[in-house]
Amino acid sequence: MKARKLETCLSPALYDAEYHKGSIVVVIDIFRATSAICTAFEHGVKSIIPVAGVEEAREYKERGYLVAAERDGFVLDFADFGNSPFNFSRETVEGKTIVYSTTNGTGIIKKASSAYAIIIASFLNISAVTEWLLNQNRDVVLFCSGWKNRFNLEDTVCAGAHAERLMNSGLYSADCDSTQAALDLWSLAKNDLPRYMEKVAQRSRLREKGLDDCISFCLGYDYTRKIPIIKDGILVDNI
Repeated sequence: MKARKLETCLSPALYDAEYHKGSIVVVIDIFRATSAICTAFEHGVKSIIPVAGVEEAREYKERGYLVAAERDGFVLDFADFGNSPFNFSRETVEGKTIVYSTTNGTGIIKKASSAYAIIIASFLNISAVTEWLLNQNRDVVLFCSGWKNRFNLEDTVCAGAHAERLMNSGLYSADCDSTQAALDLWSLAKNDLPRYMEKVAQRSRLREKGLDDCISFCLGYDYTRKIPIIKDGILVDNI
């Protein structure tokens, strides 16, 4: 059997939509967008509408939607809440459709829209994502959201964690320097992940803004078995 390709995109600026049309794209933005999305589905959200632009999110709010929207960590003035996973409690989201717009994560969902499939990943659903991908006969792109089109450590480390599990299956080949770099960073971080994350720039940004209460939660494994997936432009539960 021919090995599936496993690639990693370290920044939205590096993503080649045409090249990855036949691939499953795994979106990773652990501080905090994809962690929040995974939490929302664990807590029973019906669906999430990802939007890249502030004005589009505002228009949804004017139409009566519940909106989660932030820029640089701060909740936008018209939004109901921001993108901390703790905002997405069962009491807040169960059975509801939410419009979601963030600094980095939701924009790359749009960027990858021509892919075969797009799923949302984090540490919180890592085992479920691994098992699901192993059952798909498709190449995989681990798409790190980065920070404003630049590289970041936290998403690359998480990509490395996902890559290690996929590579251990023997079903994937990683003739990709970005994947090898992600694996190397994961090998440095995995024995004490919270300590490693102290050097991350986004960790410092969140701390300075008093928004870092969810960091340890975002670094936890297997909080959920939910795998959010894009269907007709909207995130729904894949299970």
